[in-house]
This record gives sequence, structure tokens and C-alpha cells, in this order.
Amino acid sequence: MSAERGVPVAPLYPLHLDVTGRRVLVAGGGPVAARRARDLVEAGADVLVVAPAVCEDLRDLLPLLTWQAREVDPADVADVWLVHTATGDPAADAAVAAAADALHVWCVVAAEAAAGSAWTPVVVRRDVGGAAVTVSATAGGDPRRATGLREALSRWLDSGAAPLRRRRPGRGRVTLVGGGPGEVDLLTLRGRRRLAEADVVVVDRLAPTAVLDDLDPDVVVVDVGKTPDHHPVPQDEINRLLVEHAQAGRHVVRLKGGDPYVLGRGGEEVLACRAAGVDVEVVPGVTSAFAVPAAAGIPVTHRGLSRSVTVVSGHEDVDAAALAALDGTLVLLMGVTMLPRTADGLLAAGKAPDTPVAIVENGWRAGQRTTRGTLADIAVRAAQAGVRNPAVIVVGAVAALEGLADTVGEVTGTTTVAYRPHS
Repeated sequence: MSAERGVPVAPLYPLHLDVTGRRVLVAGGGPVAARRARDLVEAGADVLVVAPAVCEDLRDLLPLLTWQAREVDPADVADVWLVHTATGDPAADAAVAAAADALHVWCVVAAEAAAGSAWTPVVVRRDVGGAAVTVSATAGGDPRRATGLREALSRWLDSGAAPLRRRRPGRGRVTLVGGGPGEVDLLTLRGRRRLAEADVVVVDRLAPTAVLDDLDPDVVVVDVGKTPDHHPVPQDEINRLLVEHAQAGRHVVRLKGGDPYVLGRGGEEVLACRAAGVDVEVVPGVTSAFAVPAAAGIPVTHRGLSRSVTVVSGHEDVDAAALAALDGTLVLLMGVTMLPRTADGLLAAGKAPDTPVAIVENGWRAGQRTTRGTLADIAVRAAQAGVRNPAVIVVGAVAALEGLADTVGEVTGTTTVAYRPHS
């Protein structure tokens, strides 16, 4: 044993145990015993708690375990597979540990590691393709170091850097991942993890494509990028690719910009997968409808200005009469080409000519720019500024807010926002 913490000097033999249906004794009724009991219940163990009284956290678990309200007896160790003792009484803990040792039962002693024959590690668990990945570590009896290890392991698994791809043949599946408005660090942790598991990535041009540099070299990347009025890979073909690769036993990630279910045709892809009997998961993303205005300092709702927001596809004719009657914010996606027609329609339907409008190009990307005006003049201003997709158009009182944006070009009505990529 180490003189400092009572932890064995020789290397520990690491082992993960299947305790499903097996009796495990937890001696003690306090918070430490509650944590041990909860973990064991989640692992499927048949948990016996022996203690004169139990804390509230343990009471919450009572329907899932057995509690005997009395002092622990060394005889309780008989017929159990594992013991956790945390009575708070060193003599009682020592007696339980000694009984366990005599019966060749592994025993964890919470208060004094040296008195036991087993130790609980720090644990990080993640769901990877429907299967649990568990990473555990010990830290030589140093609780603070153990906490730091757990946090570092969590970051490693969630960052996409961990080697999470399945290497054995299995059932294929599809995951739709919302990539957010373009910056890699606006991709969710679950999205990064699913990319780390992928065998095939089918990607849009507005997705955070820099993340592809982190993939294994043998991951197949299929570019199906679309531009307005130019779809080199039709949606039916994208659906076919997803299904075909999944049916070949691969994990396919469909990486999109924004959110798959916000004008991203994610619903069509999910239906195609389900119709083919392919397992499919959707990982939401930060939608550009809200994130891109935010990048320009524009909140889509604001007390006293707007209590609602309506998101509309702007690359086709809109119901101008219905939209003009709304009091809140209107957000148009893919609406640059149709902007003159949309603005005229809203004006004809009674929308006030002085309604503020802002167009944010390349939100969260290099070259981000905001063009401001009113419903009466925004089409002209946009043409003068050479506004192009990708862009998000915000119509309503909030469009006049500039937030914390750094601005120039007030004469032309164009605002250039300093782009600060995150390190």
C-alpha cells in the first residue's frame, strides 16, 4: 500500500462487471451509499441496503431496491457478489470488509481505501450507435485528479477526437446532424460524437465543412451541396444514397447546415429511411433563422418590439396577406432572389413601408455582412450592395437593432461585421 493514500503500489487489474440480477450489499444509508446504490440499480443489480435509516436520495430509490432498517451484520455478506460499505463507522466498515475477505467477496470501503479489496473508478459513459461506451480511470487515490480525469475524458469523447467508429460489421443506420450556421464550435457535442462514429458523411455546402478534416482518412465523404436553383444531386438521389449505404451496414451521417427540421428537408430523409427499414436518428442543430441574425446583433424577439417570430422559405412565393397581418418578426431563408417580389407583395398587402429590414449574408463566416433598409427600399439597397446567398432576411422592428455589432458603411445602409473566428 502507498503510505500517502492507502492505494496498492502494484498496478490494479481493471475489470468491468456485469451485475445484472446479482445481489450486491450496500452497507450504510448516507449520501455516499446513495450514490453507490443508484449506480448499481442503473446497472441492473439486485441491491440490498442495510442501515438503520436512509437519506432522502436513498428513499427515492426504495421501489428499485431492498432496504433492511437495522445495523449491518458481517453475516449479511453471505450470498452477495459485491459489497460497498459506507456506514460512517470505521469499526463496522472494517468488520464488513473482513467478512467479505473471508468469503472471497470483493469489497469497496468508501472511507478507507486500504481496508477494501476493490476501488470505484471515475466513469464516463456515452451512447455510441445504440451501444454504451464506458471509459473508467483511477487516479492513485487522489479525488481531485480523478475529477480532472473525468472532465478530460468527457471532453475527449464529445470533441470528436476519440476513435468511436465501429470496427465490427453491424446494422447500418443514418444520423441527420444539424451543423449550425457554419462555425465548427457551434456544432453540438452529440453532433461531433456522431461524426466521430461515421463511416460515410453526406454533406451540404453550408455545413461546417472544416470538421471533415478531423475524420479518419477512410471515411467516405459525399458532397451533395446545393445552391439556389441548382441541385446537382436531387433530393431523391440523396435519399437513395443514405439508404443504400446504411443497408450495406455503414453508419451514415447526413451533415447539414442549420437544423435538419427547419427548411432542411430532414423530414423527407427520415421518411425515406423509415420506409426502407433503416434506423434513423436526428441530432438538432442551431438554426440559421435565429443564429445568423444573432451574429449581426439582431434578436428575433425583443420585449416591447416583438413577441413572436415566423420563419418562411423565401425562395418561392409567400402568402403575403397572411404574413403582412403578423405583428412579430418575419425571417426569410433563401429569399434573396425573390426579395423584390416578396417586398412588393408585403407592401401591397398593407405592411408599413417603413418596416425595418436587415439582410445578413454569410452569418458566422468570413465576409459576414449586414444590409439594412426598410421594406420600401430594401430591394434597391440589396441590389446596390450586391447581396447574395447565403443570407437571412429579417423583417420587423427588431431589424433596426444593431446589438453589439461593429459597423461601418452607414451611408450605403450596409453594415460589415468584423468576423472573429473562435480559436
